[in-house]
Amino acid sequence: MRKLFVFTFSADYRHSYIVTAIEVLTRLGEKTRLFDVYATEEMADFNRNFLRNFDGVMFLISGDVPFSDEQKELLIDFVTSGGGFVGVHNAAAALYSFARYGEMLGGYFHSHPWVQEALFIVEDQNHPSTRHLPRRFKAFEEIYLFKNWIGRNRTKVLISLDISSVDLSKAPKEIQDYPIAWCHRYGGGKVFYTAFGHLSSRWREEWFQKHVLGGIQWVLEKE
Repeated sequence: MRKLFVFTFSADYRHSYIVTAIEVLTRLGEKTRLFDVYATEEMADFNRNFLRNFDGVMFLISGDVPFSDEQKELLIDFVTSGGGFVGVHNAAAALYSFARYGEMLGGYFHSHPWVQEALFIVEDQNHPSTRHLPRRFKAFEEIYLFKNWIGRNRTKVLISLDISSVDLSKAPKEIQDYPIAWCHRYGGGKVFYTAFGHLSSRWREEWFQKHVLGGIQWVLEKE
């Protein structure tokens, strides 16, 4: 069975969903028999000897996590050498001073001008993380916008915001695209990110569990 390292260190705002997420992820791994979960916020656990036991890493982190230079390089090496990486929600609001992380993830959190129910567009209905979803669906979410986003020529957008469902005047004028979930290859590894997941209750919803599970499944698949 594959092994997933779930890292939950919060350097600033700690999201309340984390405890629920660990429970849900552990149960999903056991139910599907696709992966075992090891969840921690201990910085010392993020080391080369330990990480080599895992097939994928999931970040539920936030803020300026105090990684050493060695740990930063370890993360990039893990993915470029074939490891899978999953970032959820606030994983984009972290490690701003480590540019290679933003490049690997696909972008950084810019702002969340809307916390409301909105309409979302599934742009790829064939991906494991989205094939259970209708072409359009509504959800209440803290909706992220992104800066330093690598763009559609370097990543595959899976879900985007339907901008007709929000007050676009609240968005910064420099934002030109509104991705919510995406995936791409990075070196020899795979990266999946979803901006959903702010609320603890979201992790109890079947559609979101399937969404995250599909992302994990995709990054762990060796092709």
